[in-house]
Amino acid sequence: MYRSIFLALPLLAACAQAPLPKTALLPRDAVVGAGDPARSAVFSANAVLGQAHPVTGRPADTARAIAQMEFLAVDLPQNNNLISVSSTLVPDLMTARREWRGALDIAPEAPAQAVINALFAASRALDAGQPDAAAAALPGNIFRRGGAATLAQLAAPPRLPATASAAATAQQTLQAVTGVRLAL
Repeated sequence: MYRSIFLALPLLAACAQAPLPKTALLPRDAVVGAGDPARSAVFSANAVLGQAHPVTGRPADTARAIAQMEFLAVDLPQNNNLISVSSTLVPDLMTARREWRGALDIAPEAPAQAVINALFAASRALDAGQPDAAAAALPGNIFRRGGAATLAQLAAPPRLPATASAAATAQQTLQAVTGVRLAL
């Protein structure tokens, strides 16, 4: 029995050194009525962030849209159908991710899933009329300005041209692949 444990140790060490896959999931309430989380995220994020000037005064919507873009930045590079249609989609998303993370002072090393979870928790609290709970949902180790400052930034987001471009490119690419047009 001890011998099998010692034989397994190198295998366990190799597994521990392998990088974790960069994946993320959207919460269930992000895709209500939609079968495909990526499709839902593309259309929803583009509706909020795909304009030259982000919508102000709707921090819950902006939080969800940034969370959806964070999901797309991790999910879409693995989608071979979309990558084959747009050679610029992945680089656009990476540039946009640096932009929105910089604007919200999100820690560069923060895992996508932690960012997504925090932003969706904050958006739910805002929708429930609980701004203190929303601020508490944005931990300082991820949102380095703190919850209250991040909420203020979400209420009056700066121009995010790379993010708007990436959201529009993602929607155009998805429409090219599926042949579906959606007027929002």
